[in-house]
Amino acid sequence: MSLFKKYGFAWVTLGFLVISLIGHWVFGWFAYVDEQMTHGAPIHVSGYVVELLRQTFENWQSEFLQLLWQVVGLTLLPYVGSPQSKESEDRSEAKPDAILRRVDPDGADKVLAEISRRFPDK
Repeated sequence: MSLFKKYGFAWVTLGFLVISLIGHWVFGWFAYVDEQMTHGAPIHVSGYVVELLRQTFENWQSEFLQLLWQVVGLTLLPYVGSPQSKESEDRSEAKPDAILRRVDPDGADKVLAEISRRFPDK
């Protein structure tokens, strides 16, 4: 499997991030130039960079960082009892095994072994 397919969601998300940052910076430049001209002030790239970074970090803190923490934090640090937690996963896997053993006590081990062979644990 190619690296693009394997991490497709991450690549698309990175693409959206890059496009939105470029758009923010380009349109921010137009707004900065317009504001400077309105006030009769000189246009300096250094002034724009400071304004750009301030706005970017404000947006980063208020929106992206919060969402990133929620997604990555819950993925890396699962909350016990949540759908992402290992305990919940183990419980969900144990239920069909118990049902299968109840329905077909003699063939359950064979079916479960075949499933384990076809879909090995990660």
